[in-house]
Amino acid sequence: MSGTYLGMPAFPQAVAASTRDARLRANLTHATRTIRDKRARAVAELDDWAALRAAGAAVKDRTLRHLDHYLEELEAAVTAAGGQVHWAADAEEANRIVTELVRETGEREVVKVKSMATQEIGLNEALAEAGIRAYETDLAELIVQLGNDLPSHILVPAIHRNRSEIRDIFLAEMGRWGRPAPEGLSDSPAELAEAARLHLREKFLSAKVAVSGANFMVAETGTLVVVESEGNGRMCLTLPETLISVVGIEKTVPTWQDLEIFLQLLPRSSTAERMNPYTSTWTGTTDGDGPQTFHLVLLDNGRTDTLADTVGRQALRCIRCSACLNVCPVYERAGGHAYGSPYPGPIGAILTPQLRGVEGALESSLPFASSLCGACYEVCPVAIDIPEVLVHLRERVVEGGEVTRRGTRTVLRPARGHAAEWAAMRAAGWVFDRPGVLRAGMRLAARTRRLHPRRLPGPGRAWSQTRELPAVPAESFRDWWQRTRGTGTASARRGGKGK
Repeated sequence: MSGTYLGMPAFPQAVAASTRDARLRANLTHATRTIRDKRARAVAELDDWAALRAAGAAVKDRTLRHLDHYLEELEAAVTAAGGQVHWAADAEEANRIVTELVRETGEREVVKVKSMATQEIGLNEALAEAGIRAYETDLAELIVQLGNDLPSHILVPAIHRNRSEIRDIFLAEMGRWGRPAPEGLSDSPAELAEAARLHLREKFLSAKVAVSGANFMVAETGTLVVVESEGNGRMCLTLPETLISVVGIEKTVPTWQDLEIFLQLLPRSSTAERMNPYTSTWTGTTDGDGPQTFHLVLLDNGRTDTLADTVGRQALRCIRCSACLNVCPVYERAGGHAYGSPYPGPIGAILTPQLRGVEGALESSLPFASSLCGACYEVCPVAIDIPEVLVHLRERVVEGGEVTRRGTRTVLRPARGHAAEWAAMRAAGWVFDRPGVLRAGMRLAARTRRLHPRRLPGPGRAWSQTRELPAVPAESFRDWWQRTRGTGTASARRGGKGK
């Protein structure tokens, strides 16, 4: 697997290959079912989970409505605490800012905390082009990096790998990145974890620059928050001399009291823990304690455009828990790589097309990568109605219409490849508006039912490959009702009016 998402095919083409990978499907099925069962038990412990969920959604919506105010408050607080704030309109600008900041230190290596935002902008690749090597320190991200792979899950990026595959990767690749794996390494979790610990410890102790994201940013104090389970994040956040954090602007929460809600919602929905083993917070810089230089890069990259969409903006509530992935039947069979984005699964199917636009073949296919079963909405800790947004984006793809791109309203044309679907829907609408035509059509379908094919021809072939057309009854419901009850009902209705 190439280490880049560029050139990924549309979802149907990508999934055609991944669904034939028996080992991938076995790995995903085992992992997702284990995680979701643990999550269900953890959530059931709280009697007020529904109230917490509603509170989380309300805080996020309030923050997004006044995001400009809270971002200015955040910038002022970070600056007052000794940090420096940079604004990045897109991925290119964010990568340029981070590259220049690292170059100013004179270093050519950085250690990284797991970060979805830096994956989104392709930071590792941008740094590599500038001659700077980035080392992932999250265990799963390390596996992905050493294997020249791509993450396939928000919480567990290497979920598609089993233990024997991880052992082989460690033995073959660790030596090229630093301390090699011990000889005779087995695939036991303890030995694999120890090999990673020894390998990473050298990086932690020598690195002068670290790059992180953040789970939350508290506007009132300028505090950033990272929650994790391994401790690698805390090592990166405390040992280096310079810390650069790249964070999406939607990660802002107004107050510490608001943060309390999310520190209950996130761990139970993600790792099925009552609280995260490591919750790290930092506010600017402190003399003699931790990094002495702190930079915060606030990333837009399509977020304000998403905010302009009154239906789609709820995707910005996402706290990256991955609960929706673990219940999604499509993700379980397709795997994360098929989504062509750091954001796989249901949340990726609505977030990626909004951040990037739906003009590309991949992006226009993602809203259709769902059965609309609604399981994702049921488990979302901030109540994102993913099915609603999927349908909304499908309409945008098929019909086009007004959208916001880099702050400017523009009109999208209907996507190619949907002409037949659009024509069929228009024809159906015309028929349904004319009861006489609809009745004649149903009678014709009933009389010719023995001639109907079991599979559709032409553009309908893709739909009927896995479905049989339903049998047409000998008599329509309208005709049956008229024949058996229509006259009597009409008489009773007339009699009732005369009384």
